[in-house]
Amino acid sequence: EIIFGVSDPEDAAIPVVRQLMDDFPELEIQLVVCSQFRGANYKISNLIQMLPLARHPYVLVNDSDICVGPHYLQQVMSEFQDSRVGMVTCLYRGISGKTLGAKLEALGISTDFIPGVLSARQLEDGIRFGLGSTLAFYRKALESIGGFECVADYLGDDYELGRRVAAAGYVVALAECVVDHHLPDYSLSNYLRHQLRWARSMRDSRPRGYAGLFLTFGLAWAILGIIVAHPAAWAWSLLALALVFRFAMAFTVGVGVLKDHQLLTQFWLIPVRDLIGVGIWAASLTGRRIVWRGNQFTLENGKLRP
Repeated sequence: EIIFGVSDPEDAAIPVVRQLMDDFPELEIQLVVCSQFRGANYKISNLIQMLPLARHPYVLVNDSDICVGPHYLQQVMSEFQDSRVGMVTCLYRGISGKTLGAKLEALGISTDFIPGVLSARQLEDGIRFGLGSTLAFYRKALESIGGFECVADYLGDDYELGRRVAAAGYVVALAECVVDHHLPDYSLSNYLRHQLRWARSMRDSRPRGYAGLFLTFGLAWAILGIIVAHPAAWAWSLLALALVFRFAMAFTVGVGVLKDHQLLTQFWLIPVRDLIGVGIWAASLTGRRIVWRGNQFTLENGKLRP
């Protein structure tokens, strides 16, 4: 079965869903207009109202900006063959438009965020969080943590759901597939606002790990070395080495793992994106105000407060 949820009865997606229902009458397709306000996180509010209509023991949640391959369901559901698995998530690559902001966002996903996810899996001996691109649940595992209601006011709902499923004794599995996340055409200012919101969310979710990120800013440290030690040759050698390792990691994960071929033409923007990232990290260490979907909130321990 497929369940679509919208909060606005005038949502432009409704005619598309209605057409799908007409074109495929043999499939179980439902449309839910989620008119109730069940939490500050609108996505979770919708899911709370959609879940009672689901009739099967497994639930798969996707955002509307995700595009998947033909074997996606098979690859995700195969992880549940292990009875210990309570949740499955998967990696994603950003598909950018023409704007600089969108290109920087896509680069950040493929060459910074996803490498961080893979590093966390190695350091923590597994995944203990979810990624919004795919959240597949064994329904009993979801019910054991209190259902979607337990994260109704959290900004990082995907992270929090995975953390709670893992804390309940289940395994969070990372599927082998990689999906596409189609990005909006961010202006540069919208990109910066989005990054700051995302950074503050990560700071609230993993404060100790986030504080230690400054140790990973290799390019920034190398540039600082040139400023401090100029004109020492070793400082320039350090910068060259930092660039080599940075590009090597970007291509290994971005192209090798994610198959993100945008990197082949946009890799030169990586140093720009990294230096912007240092500024975003510094700015996110203070302040709790964010703007999300046109509304202002204050972050308190990961929760959204008006």
